[in-house]
Amino acid sequence: MQEIQISANEAGQRLDKLLVKYLNEAPKSFLYKMLRKKNIVLNGKKATGNEKLVSGDSVKLFLSDETIQKFSKEIKICKVNTNLDIIYEDKDILLVNKPVGMLSQKAEAKDVSLVEHLMSYLLESGQLTKENLKSFKPSICNRLDRNTSGLVVCGKSLKGLQVMGQLFKDRSLKKYYRCIVAGKVTEEQYVKGYLSKNEKKNQVTISTTYFPDSQEIETEYRPIQQLKEGTLLEVHLITGKTHQIRAHLASQGHAIIGDYKYGDREVNDRYKKQYHLSHQLLHAYRLEMPKMDEELLQLSQKIFIASLPKQFEKIIEGESR
Repeated sequence: MQEIQISANEAGQRLDKLLVKYLNEAPKSFLYKMLRKKNIVLNGKKATGNEKLVSGDSVKLFLSDETIQKFSKEIKICKVNTNLDIIYEDKDILLVNKPVGMLSQKAEAKDVSLVEHLMSYLLESGQLTKENLKSFKPSICNRLDRNTSGLVVCGKSLKGLQVMGQLFKDRSLKKYYRCIVAGKVTEEQYVKGYLSKNEKKNQVTISTTYFPDSQEIETEYRPIQQLKEGTLLEVHLITGKTHQIRAHLASQGHAIIGDYKYGDREVNDRYKKQYHLSHQLLHAYRLEMPKMDEELLQLSQKIFIASLPKQFEKIIEGESR
């Protein structure tokens, strides 16, 4: 017999959802059969599986160790050398300044992403155990392109993931980026458009009018500093769609420097030759939290900033002379 004591990270989900995670190799038909036969009980009573779990509940599995082992696929942890640039951390969330070149999430099974770095960090620091991973996996609440640096919010607890995920969804959390674009931008701009993604090419198209399967986007930007042949901008990402900033600015005639997908090859080649630039100069710079009433009250109206990468700062300095 094994017992699962429900903590805050398991609470709020249905019993059958928990069992699918815990006995991840078992057919659902087997799980429901065990529930019917009272081989799996909730708080000592027969359960159907659709009960919503609360913290403090007890789930008992009256199964042999061999059966549990057979249906519990071992969770493989990809151990990495964790050297995260942590901007902020509490019991529910962690804010990381993601470097250029790191994936936010795996694209393929062999990939090592920020999620793997997060789990390794939590395991190494004793905040997480392999046993915890059977029923809850920490993850990220927002994603950045591989070659975009800056602030990523990670959820360490279920509450952290759920609350922060909702803030990104309802746009009450304000996201600001810094980038260097081609051409001179002299005034603050608010632009709307419609974005459509080509999945095969991983590329988006921007239009000023609606077309089938397109999504409405909103972007706001203002000049911070005039450079030799470009402008340092601060961008307020109002909606958050794939490649939105990159494609939307390019559609305005101000492509991000270093962006070969949406930008000007000749301009990018100069920066590549002069500064050894191999990626777009786009950085998730600042997050402004809304007023919070109860959930994650410790974050209420806080502002978090991730410093620009050294190469980004070097190019600003070089282009200011």
